[in-house]
Amino acid sequence: MKTVILAGGLGTRLSEETSIRPKPMVEIGGKPMLWHILSIYSAYGYNDFAIALGYKGEFIKKYFLDFYFLNNNLFVDLESGQIEPRGGEHPKWHVCLVDTGDSTQTGGRIKRMRPVIGDGTFMLTYGDGVANIDIGKLVAFHKSHGRLATVTAVRPPSRFGQIVLDGTQIRSFVEKPQTSEGWINGGFFVLEPGVFDYIDGDDTAWEKGPMQRLAEDGELFAYQHEGFWQPMDTLRDRTLLNEMWEEGRAPWKTWK
Repeated sequence: MKTVILAGGLGTRLSEETSIRPKPMVEIGGKPMLWHILSIYSAYGYNDFAIALGYKGEFIKKYFLDFYFLNNNLFVDLESGQIEPRGGEHPKWHVCLVDTGDSTQTGGRIKRMRPVIGDGTFMLTYGDGVANIDIGKLVAFHKSHGRLATVTAVRPPSRFGQIVLDGTQIRSFVEKPQTSEGWINGGFFVLEPGVFDYIDGDDTAWEKGPMQRLAEDGELFAYQHEGFWQPMDTLRDRTLLNEMWEEGRAPWKTWK
């Protein structure tokens, strides 16, 4: 099953970083966010990826072109010009990089990926969020209901800690819990090719018309993920994710 990553947005809320690189290339623990996302899927045996490029897509192309050499030791024979990688990182990823336009909306990017996706079930997510989601259980849930689309519903992390009160007396502090109610779109979709019929063209935002119509037609189900989920929308988010990685407490690291 192929996994599509939407990696073409402007990332305006993280402009301090995205003025020079696309958001999926912002680094967490010395690795691009995109590497973390691919690693999540790969941990469950899904290694076939198609990345929808847009804004500054050349950075992502260059990353994968150079990946093999930059992540391995090299033996260089200057006399013959032979370069031989030795040891290092060898993920089993197969990556297709597709230009989908700088100003194309999310739905339009998905539709432009149709020739690459083909006629089978596929997965989809955004290039700016991580979770400790069990991809195997997500796929099994999608297959169980037999409809066109599954979206992972998550409870967003709170920006602030909470005070636990007994009347006016403070009993304890709870540091930045997940909110106690309210589910939102956390990405990590599983989709059937029939969803393409719900997307009009480049100006279609996936999260508006298509998802709404799928819901109205009874074709959209929610996989409720109660665990960790964190987007990288702001510098604060980036700092938080880096701290978690560096301190060895990154819940999304489900691979060895």
